Amino acid sequence: MEEREGVNGRMAKTKLRSERLSLLGSSIFAEVAAWKLEAAASGLDIIDLGIGSPDQPPTPAVRKALSEASLREDMYAYPATKSGLPFRQAAADWMKHRFGVTLDPASEIVTLLGSQDGLAHLAMALCDPGDMALLPNPGYPIYAASLALAGVEGRLMPLREENGFMPDLDAIADEDWDRASFILLNYPNNPLSAVADLAFFERVLDKARRHGVLVVHDLAYSEMGFDGCEPPSILQIPGASEQAVEFHSLSKSFNMAGCRIGFLAGNETAVSALRELKANIDYGVFDPVQEAGIAALREAMNDAAAPKAGKLYERRRDVLVEALNAEGWPVAAPKATMFVWAPLPPMLWSTGEPWSSRLISQEMLKATGVVVVPGEAFGSEGEGYVRIALVESEERLKEAAGRIGSFIRGNHE
Repeated sequence: MEEREGVNGRMAKTKLRSERLSLLGSSIFAEVAAWKLEAAASGLDIIDLGIGSPDQPPTPAVRKALSEASLREDMYAYPATKSGLPFRQAAADWMKHRFGVTLDPASEIVTLLGSQDGLAHLAMALCDPGDMALLPNPGYPIYAASLALAGVEGRLMPLREENGFMPDLDAIADEDWDRASFILLNYPNNPLSAVADLAFFERVLDKARRHGVLVVHDLAYSEMGFDGCEPPSILQIPGASEQAVEFHSLSKSFNMAGCRIGFLAGNETAVSALRELKANIDYGVFDPVQEAGIAALREAMNDAAAPKAGKLYERRRDVLVEALNAEGWPVAAPKATMFVWAPLPPMLWSTGEPWSSRLISQEMLKATGVVVVPGEAFGSEGEGYVRIALVESEERLKEAAGRIGSFIRGNHE
């Protein structure tokens, strides 16, 4: 470790930051935050369509369960001192209700501090340094960051529009299939908003079985399908639990992002490995939050009249997509999630050079106060796109589209 002369002749260490931190995610998110602060300081009214954080609260029943549990005197011990089984049982009941999947809550489900917690630690639990995993490109940043933390190599699978933003499974070399510890998928997809059907998952499982690869599916947006789309679980396929695990989150579907609760379900060995690792890291989810999670899952099972979160985002999608198209930015309507994955509008510099996703995001924010995320934040295949989060009211989305339209017209050659 590099040192320098300190006070009183002592040697003071100068390296107080791990090189690994530079591998944990795209610096573009930090840049976007800085751009937003600069734009706000200049007096612009900011419409933040960057981070996918729900702008609605949980239902009254969920808030009541959380508040009442928080007042109980027996709720303040370490969660690990209790079984945690009631939440896992509720999760198993919901999986049966929603997908027809039967799971053992004691052995095939582990409670998480949000699905990102599990995604961040899964490679540590399953792999050794030098192992390899197959990841999507573009992909949610924690996917690659988790491999960096674990010293695991990532082999990227390009997701391109001409393939419906699905990986070409046959284009992955057999030697990569043989070497991979797991393949990570995410449908409905963040940031692409693409959806997959059970036929696709069956093909993945077939490949995975032949090569001894675990399938890891991130299903954080299961309740956010549009136009009648009901996103499936890979665990619906008979025998899938022998070869797959699936992450679920209450953050987006139940407006509980700040509560930090989710779960991993499926293959017993993989679930047990993550549970064992986390037993050495944290003491679990605060019990009142687990009570709130139970209330959310029970309400979803018992109240047929309760609208899914997707209904809100479907209306917002319709408003924004229609408005952007009217303003001269051709954007397709996504089938799920809370995001629009938009190819850059046909605009050019006076030099004739095309704009990058980073440049248009920065310049548009400076000029209009509208925040979007450059596609390259999610990987090299994201260049040429921006991600727009549907996290403002319909009126604000219309306002954002109008500002963007003026910006496009002002910069179009």
